[in-house]
Amino acid sequence: MSTSLSHIAVRVEINGQLYDREVEHRQTLADFLRENLSLTGTHVGCEQGVCGSCTVLVDGISARACLMLAAQADSAKITTVEGLACNGVLHPLQQAFWDKHGLQCGFCTPGILISLVELLQADAQPSEAQIREVLSGHLCRCTGYQNIVAAALEAAAQMRGPAP
Repeated sequence: MSTSLSHIAVRVEINGQLYDREVEHRQTLADFLRENLSLTGTHVGCEQGVCGSCTVLVDGISARACLMLAAQADSAKITTVEGLACNGVLHPLQQAFWDKHGLQCGFCTPGILISLVELLQADAQPSEAQIREVLSGHLCRCTGYQNIVAAALEAAAQMRGPAP
């Protein structure tokens, strides 16, 4: 793929699908996901990396897509909120959010889900304090976070399976 002075070729795997695209040098990863690929689950809030709504996993590590350039994602594996469900079955964390009423308006939810998935992959039995620490990087104006914490604890228990 050729590049021009204002565009650069990127190859990126997103939610298991490989994409070869030309992107503007200054286009953010969030805008690339939303505008070029129609993956609108990655929300853009503050555009300063503070609110956490644009959080995605880049090679398994959470990143603010509003602060990252699409060109920086070249050769990366990215997971967005659209990539959490599998064959129409919600990820255990998504199901727990549903069951425990862990969302209200839903604007912040995709970023929170992604950050909590990263935590649950690293620690199968996180404490409430660890969950709240992860949530401290996200702004939600609709809830007091209690149901989100309950959902994360429920998902962790579901993902661990029954006690031996």
